[in-house]
Formats: sequence, structure tokens, C-alpha cells
Amino acid sequence: MPAPVAFVLKGYPRLSETFIAQEIRALELRGLDIRLYSMRRPTDPHIHPVHREIEAPVTYLPEYLHDQPLRVLQGLRAARRLPGFVDAWRVWLRDLRRDPTRNRARRFGQAAVLAAELPAEIESLHAHFLHTPASVVRYAAMMRRLPWSCSAHAKDIWTTPDWEKREKLADCRWLVTCTRIGARHLAELAEEPERVSLLYHGLDGGRFPPPPRRRRPARDGSDPNDPVVLLSVGRAVAKKGFPVLLDALARLPREHAWRLVHIGSGPELDALRRHAQAAGIAARIEWRGAQPQEVVLQAYREADLFVLACRVTADGDRDGLPNVLMEAQSQGVCCLSTDVGAIPELIEDGETGLLVPADRPDVLARALQRLIRYPDYRARLASAGAERVRRTFSFEAGLDRLAVRFGLPHPPAAIPVGSRGAPAPLIAASPQAAPAPVIASPRGGRGDPLPGVEHDAPIWIASPPARNDGGRGAAARVCRGR
Repeated sequence: MPAPVAFVLKGYPRLSETFIAQEIRALELRGLDIRLYSMRRPTDPHIHPVHREIEAPVTYLPEYLHDQPLRVLQGLRAARRLPGFVDAWRVWLRDLRRDPTRNRARRFGQAAVLAAELPAEIESLHAHFLHTPASVVRYAAMMRRLPWSCSAHAKDIWTTPDWEKREKLADCRWLVTCTRIGARHLAELAEEPERVSLLYHGLDGGRFPPPPRRRRPARDGSDPNDPVVLLSVGRAVAKKGFPVLLDALARLPREHAWRLVHIGSGPELDALRRHAQAAGIAARIEWRGAQPQEVVLQAYREADLFVLACRVTADGDRDGLPNVLMEAQSQGVCCLSTDVGAIPELIEDGETGLLVPADRPDVLARALQRLIRYPDYRARLASAGAERVRRTFSFEAGLDRLAVRFGLPHPPAAIPVGSRGAPAPLIAASPQAAPAPVIASPRGGRGDPLPGVEHDAPIWIASPPARNDGGRGAAARVCRGR
């Protein structure tokens, strides 16, 4: 079996990062010895069941260096004796000149503590998120002269400067990311694009089994005593677009009977409540706050429609592929979202759900009205969405392939891509072979294969083929340009 691996996370445990916890537990079950290092202590009031199952010990690094000055001083003293400390110091000074912030200084102090306290049996490090966790891992790995790897997600990709991403991609052994749009972006920045792999998180069917067989009530918004139940799950932060959703709901005809359930915490929650009050719709909204997975699962099963109005913020932050959309679809809920990030990689507009432009409450309101009024249409989209999630976004297949990266027993071989010696990229999807991916050209035509990223299903980011394609059109429309 491989040597233990140190996983570094920004915070642990976190309700909003179920996908990370599920991955950690699944890798443990496959035999990987994981040691967790968290840069922040938990703040959520609950934990998910999977957090109770994880066996890995957790060490909390100093969140702020002044909180544990003795530990930081001891860490720096010990780190100075490590073989790569001078190299790490020089790299950090170069980074600091380009990013002269207290945050950058804090990352070096955390890295020194991590490098000093790592058990001798740790032979590699892994960062979840390409921004601050990868900075800590990169500096610590240099100090100890150990290899490191990374899982990149969403905000970390789009808010990290290109110079920093290039240098981290040059230093890490390999990187996986959970969206095609993210993989393409990182592969274009990397000197060796084959280090970048597309690996969808996928859906854990054991934690999100199909709902009990029952037909959802055919609510159409005409009965005030039985309103259409709308559900939205997500942290109250700008990129989730909740103000846009509230504005869209306020535009609906008053005679439409609906109520919204929101699950999630976040810094903007109080502002959202005030927004709903000012819009005259507060009485129709239930704010449930952060909830554990079993409560969220039940909410999916009670909802008629799932809505997530994702958007791109001023600093470039955006969602990748929100796992809540996969979770909702797995429970047979019709999904309405925006065409931001990698959401079109999951939802085929008009086939397995509806997509609208971001920051357009008028367009979102029209889509809401259509889905509220026509339950049969909702049911058709929901059924197609559930079938696609189960067929295409396989959690187990992805974990098998990720396990190979960590040196665990080899599942069925993946096809190597690239020729410069880096490990072959891997992807979680159905096992059937297919041609290389095609990315959209500036004019929307078929472009060049995406370097360094392996695909095993005929999914394009270009214009879809004609509908007389023998049933292949649905697969081809997964990632069409918008």
C-alpha cells in the first residue's frame, strides 16, 4: 500500500464541501491512509453523516499566526533546518513581491508549521483548492522536498492570478479539477497540460439513493392551500445569485401560489431576508439555515422545483458545477439554473432542465412561471435529469481513477493522453470509449482537441449535430456553447 498522504484543506469539516468529505471517506475505504490538516476550525452548527465516518486524524494549523505565536516560532525554527527551506523562502519572497498581503505572510507561517510537524512517514501532500491551501502545500512540500498534488474546484481557479496558477501547475505532480471549463483553462496555462485532468465529483448513489417510488403532486400554482414548493440550497454569498432569484420571484403574478425553501448559511443571509421583506415576498419564504445531509435529502424529495441563480461576481468568482444540482436531479426534482461555469456540462437546456442567462431576473421569472404552471413539463425534465445523472456522473468510477493517482490498486486501465511523461489524465464517466474532446472555436465551430484531458464519452462543446442522429443528440448537447 502507498505511504500516508497529508491532505490540506481550508476548513474542516464544512457542510458546503460534502463532495470533499465523500471523496476522503471513499479513498479511505480503498485503503489510502490520509492525515487531514485544516487551515481553519469548523464554524458550521452541524456535520454530515460522512464526517462521522471519516477515520483520518485532523490537525488544525494556526488560523492566524498571532493566535499561536510559540507554535509558529517553533515551526519556523524547525523548518529552517529542513533541506528545502531556503528554496521555499526564495519562492515565497518572489510571491510576496507580487502579492504583498498579510494573507501571503500567513501562508508561509502555516507552511512552516505543517512542514515541521509532518510525521516522517508522510511522503506526499495533497491540496484541496488551488488558492491558499495549495500555497501552504507548495511551500511545505518545498521545505520537505516532497511531491504534491492538487484538486482544483471553482473559486480557487477563477480568483487566483494566472502567474500563480502557472507556477503551481509547474511545481505540482498532478492536478485534477471537476469541470471541463476549468480543465481547459488550466491546461492552457500549464507548460505540461497533461498534468491537468478532468475528474467530475459525480454523485454517490449510496448517500443519494433514488427516492421512494411515488408521483409528485401535480401542483400548478393555482391553489393557495397547496402551493408549488421551490427549493434552493447554497451559501448566502454573491456568486449564488439569491438577490436575483428574489427579484425574479417578486415579478411572478400575485395569483401564482408558491413558496420558497432556502437551506444554507452565509454572510448575506440577513441581507437576503431584508431584500425579501422589501420585495413583499417574505411571507412566502422559509429560511432554514445550514442543515445536515439527511435533512437536505428530505427537502429535495418534498420539492417540486429546484432553483439556483448562479452568477459571476466582480472579482471573477463563480460556481463550477454545483453538487446540489446533481443531488436535486438524483431525487427527481426539475432543476432551473443559469448558464454560468460548468452548469451546462450537467443540465441540457430544454432536455434535462432549464438554463437562463445570469443576472436576468426577468428571464428567470418567465422560466419560473412556465415551470410553476406546467407540472407535466417539470416531470419530463426531472425524469430526464435523473436518468442522465445516474448514467453519466458516476462517483464510483471517478474514485477508482483518482485512487490510481494515489498509488492504490489499479482499476481497469485508462488510456494515456500526452507524450511528455506525466501521469495519464483520468475522468469519471461511463466506460465506453470515444473520440478526443472538441472545444468550441471563437466562431462556435469545432476546434482543437483539449490538450492533456482524457474523455470517454462523446460530449462536445461545439454546436450539436442534427436531431436525426439516431438518438445521440442529447449526449452531444451536454456542453454546447451558450
